[in-house]
Amino acid sequence: MSARPTAFTNVRLVDPASGYDGPGGLIVTEGVIADVVRGGDLGSLSPDVEVVDGKGALLLPGLVDIRVKTGEPGTETKETLKSAALAAAAGGVTSIVVQPDTDPVVDEPSVVDFILRRARDIELVHVYPAGAATKGARGERMAEIGLMHEAGCVYVTDADRPIVNSKVLQRVLMYAKAFGVLVAHRPADPWLSAGAAATSGEFSGRMGLPGVPAVAEKIMLERDLALAELTGAPLLVDQVTTAGALESLKRARDRGLQVSATTSINHLSFNEIDIGDYRTFCKLDPPLRSEEDRQATIEAVASGLIPIVVSAHAPAPAEDKRLPYDEAAPGAVGLQTLLAALLAFHHDGRIPLIDLIRAVTCAPADLLGLPAGRLAKGAPADLVLCDPNTPVLVDADKLISKSKNSPFDGRRLQGKVAMTMVDGRVVYRA
Repeated sequence: MSARPTAFTNVRLVDPASGYDGPGGLIVTEGVIADVVRGGDLGSLSPDVEVVDGKGALLLPGLVDIRVKTGEPGTETKETLKSAALAAAAGGVTSIVVQPDTDPVVDEPSVVDFILRRARDIELVHVYPAGAATKGARGERMAEIGLMHEAGCVYVTDADRPIVNSKVLQRVLMYAKAFGVLVAHRPADPWLSAGAAATSGEFSGRMGLPGVPAVAEKIMLERDLALAELTGAPLLVDQVTTAGALESLKRARDRGLQVSATTSINHLSFNEIDIGDYRTFCKLDPPLRSEEDRQATIEAVASGLIPIVVSAHAPAPAEDKRLPYDEAAPGAVGLQTLLAALLAFHHDGRIPLIDLIRAVTCAPADLLGLPAGRLAKGAPADLVLCDPNTPVLVDADKLISKSKNSPFDGRRLQGKVAMTMVDGRVVYRA
């Protein structure tokens, strides 16, 4: 922790948890927020306080990204926990939830413990493991959900692999509910999705790419929502990307089901046309959708129907991306570009700034019960200082992640992280 107290002055505080967006100041002492002053200045400060003049920049709670893939353990050439943590710090992300589809799969308490110990050794950002819902994430037998939860996993999921067997998912939901564990599930009909490289439609047909119809998401989501209603278990829908699925989600929410949902910054920022001349950096899972679907997803974030935005950080090395489009690995890195990409919707007037920041701070933190995502006295000093107007030209080769597969490569964004603080420690400074 910082040896000296730190005071942030002349900043614009954005704290969605309290609904405040305006001028103010903040003091950090011994790893926690000691005081927050809204609408005024901090007054006279002791000489031993380190003063950071924000010059009108945004001071936000550190971002909480609940869907991050790394290659550790097993495929560290893609990404290590340390390289992911460094990229997160540079992007203003102070808490990450890592996915369980590693090698070995995170399907027992010992692997959960390994990740937590590695994160403590690295001592950068907060790292929380998600556990696999089924053994080996194969969708056949339940994993040790209760024991993994006791060991420290924050939710269970089979990541990109949908649990096809409805009886298995029913058991997972019932068992997880008994332990108070959230289940996340990707809605994708596996038969319609098999072999797909893009979303079915005129564009994919013209490109000669095997496609998956958008309705594949809605079909599986309807099944998942029916099982959530049957069991009474809370469900996190992992990356809603189509207008049809959003209709199903709204009906479920209106009926009072305990269902939340995420979408990725990629599906808010790009559509299927961005594939362009077989640009493999834009090959994702789920695939990029139509512009109509993208606009519907933006509206869902603006209305709160989708309360959480994730980076869907999925590193893939060059040898997995420099292939014919339908053979290339899906996925994109996104930790370092998440905040700047989100701010585009503020600059365009599409979504109020406080609502955008809510989707990556207190909303995911509250869903998982994490002690993060707010600017309040006594809260952990996880903070990001960001100038929202500084232009940023994304150069994938200069990203900190070990893999450089960013669809934002070459795109001009606005919003530069100046400093990231975790538990009062400065973990990144521009």
